[in-house]
Parts: sequence; structure tokens; C-alpha cells
Amino acid sequence: MENDTPVDDGQTDDAATETPATETQDEAAKLAEQLAAVQQDLLYARAETQNVRRRAEKEVADAHAYAATKFARDILSVADNLGRALAALSDEQRADEAIKPLITGLEATERELLGVFERNGITRIAAIGLPLDPNQHQAMLEIPSDQAPGTIVQEMQAGYMMKDRLLRPAMVAVAKKAE
Repeated sequence: MENDTPVDDGQTDDAATETPATETQDEAAKLAEQLAAVQQDLLYARAETQNVRRRAEKEVADAHAYAATKFARDILSVADNLGRALAALSDEQRADEAIKPLITGLEATERELLGVFERNGITRIAAIGLPLDPNQHQAMLEIPSDQAPGTIVQEMQAGYMMKDRLLRPAMVAVAKKAE
């Protein structure tokens, strides 16, 4: 007669010993990890999208604010030449009734040009008597002077800013210790 009872050989079947509840807990833990990873990725994606949007908005605002930068740089030479023309006039020429209307027209044109600069946020950089600022001034030469070394004593060409950006540095001469 044969015995139908199973014989325990000491080996256990892992799948058989794992209960369905343990399998469900493992799957739930894995899904929770995946969910946390997806949520973290979503947060990073949202932050990156917000950063890209902010950068794009700033670029658009800068483009509007500084759209005329190239034109402004080009027109500075016109202002320089007009200023030189007026500075070159002697007192006798200014007193001459024959050219007085021409001088008046040049002065009016200069005032109008400076008004246009002001309306568009273009300002002249202060220079003479100030210490050299390499962000706004370009030192062209040193001149022996009784002023403190590094102080601007002469301006060869005016510098200009457009709002908070440098259009052109002022070309200046700075004081050096007198020998």
C-alpha cells in the first residue's frame, strides 16, 4: 500500500510560502516609489518651464527696452560733430550778425537732439573730476597733475549710457603724480 502523504524534503517553494498579502505590499511599495519619482520629475519640469518662461519674458522686455541700441550708438557721432562745430565757434563768429541765424539753428538742433536722447533714456556719463571707472571710462592717456592719481582731468569724447547699459565709454585723460 502506498502512502499518499507528501514527504517534506526540507526544501520550500519561495513562491508557495509568500502570501498574496506580501506580494501586494511589495507591489504597493514599488508603485509608491515610482509615484514619488514621477512627482519629483513633475516638480522639476514645472520649475524648468517657469524658468524658461521668465527668461523669455525678460528677453522680450530687454528687446523692447534696448531695441534702438545700435541706432543710438550710430547717432552719437552726429551729437559729437554737432558739439564740436559749436565749440569751434569763436566769440567774433558768434557776434557776427551774418551767421547768427546759423548758430541759433545749430544750437536748437543740439537741444532737440539732447531732448530726444533724454526721452529715450540716453544719458551722458559724468567724467571730469571723478575717479576713473573702467566700467564707464576709457583712459586714453595720463597727464601730470596736482589732482589725485586716477582722477579724470580731461574728456576727449563723451560717453553715454542707455538706461543701465553702456553705449559708449567716455574717452578720458587721467591725472598722474607730477614729477
